[in-house]
Amino acid sequence: MPAFKWEGKDRNGQVKKGTITATDEAAATLRLKQQQITPTLVKKSAGAIEIRIPGTQPKLKPKTLIVFTRQFATMIDAGLPLVQGLDILASQSDDKVMQEVLYEVKSDVESGSTFASALEKHPHIFDELYISLVSAGELGGILDTILERLCSYIEKADALKKRIKGAMTYPIVILVVSVGVVSGLMIFVVPTFAKIFKDIGSNLPAATQVAMDMSDFFVNYWPVIFGVMGGIWFGTKVALKVPKIRYGFDFVVLRLPGVGPLIQKSAVAKFTRTLGTMISSGIPILQALDTVQKTAGNVVIEQAIVNVKQKITEGKSMAEPLLASKVFPSMVVQMIAVGENTDALDSMLSKIADFYDEEVDAAVDGVTAVIEPVVIVVLGGLVAFTLLSMYMPVFSLGGSMG
Repeated sequence: MPAFKWEGKDRNGQVKKGTITATDEAAATLRLKQQQITPTLVKKSAGAIEIRIPGTQPKLKPKTLIVFTRQFATMIDAGLPLVQGLDILASQSDDKVMQEVLYEVKSDVESGSTFASALEKHPHIFDELYISLVSAGELGGILDTILERLCSYIEKADALKKRIKGAMTYPIVILVVSVGVVSGLMIFVVPTFAKIFKDIGSNLPAATQVAMDMSDFFVNYWPVIFGVMGGIWFGTKVALKVPKIRYGFDFVVLRLPGVGPLIQKSAVAKFTRTLGTMISSGIPILQALDTVQKTAGNVVIEQAIVNVKQKITEGKSMAEPLLASKVFPSMVVQMIAVGENTDALDSMLSKIADFYDEEVDAAVDGVTAVIEPVVIVVLGGLVAFTLLSMYMPVFSLGGSMG
């Protein structure tokens, strides 16, 4: 956000000056007034340049959103008015993005907007699930309860995401190290040995010649190599925007050994947690499924949810189309069927989510246990092949001299 220089008087009449960040001059003026400062001058700082990639918006850390939601729930439960609560939290926030958003939300609420409508103007901070639950809380007069449920949901969803990222971090780090080590060998080590072998002029073993050819290709054509890699990455991103290709890709991913079950279990945990939270908050099931569908993260699962919505509008239960999709395990479908029959679907979904959170932990450990030795063996094999291929001529030369 751009910075604005300002001058003004506080409530004691003392002259103050400084800088403030805001979306525009009007927003800066409004923020100063909310801080009980009467501005006499507000102008954009000279040379202030705001660079932002089109389509991007600043995002909050989940922890920041959790803290705000919990504190605001406590204030609402204590009987504090919305505007006063927002003003307190905005003035105390250490996060500049959150502070700016809260001041704007407060201004909209003061102007007569509902809290949910004010939040809806900031989709990069508050997603559709958050806004839907807040709206339901306002309508039902249980906003504090809804905010507490949101806290619990965000915490558990963030913990699930961290577990998945944690499982992928180690292999990625090892892969980067592997590429760095092999590149270093090909750029610095192999050419040094190649020069020595050229001076000797003897016939080289096949493995040594292969390593030298690979080194020559890497050194001479590295722009082409990285260009091809970049082209593959870009082409893949473009191709995955085609619905049929994306569906096929997600279908294959769900059936990959090790990775597939992990993705399936995390998707089941997210689906049941989100749907259970929305139903327990009084949101109609079709509306809840519509939100869950948009946050599925996998086109195959998204299509399964679309089919569930269609069958429910035809008067059927949710369990039948879920079973037909072959995406959700039969145990999950049976538990959902029991929840539907006993009018306890929300609590049953919550139990399924808790169970699959533990299943994700076990799946993460399993994938990591398989990936670690494979990556180590591959890296060790590449380094060993390169070094041995370089020393083979030395050994041969020493044998012939002996």
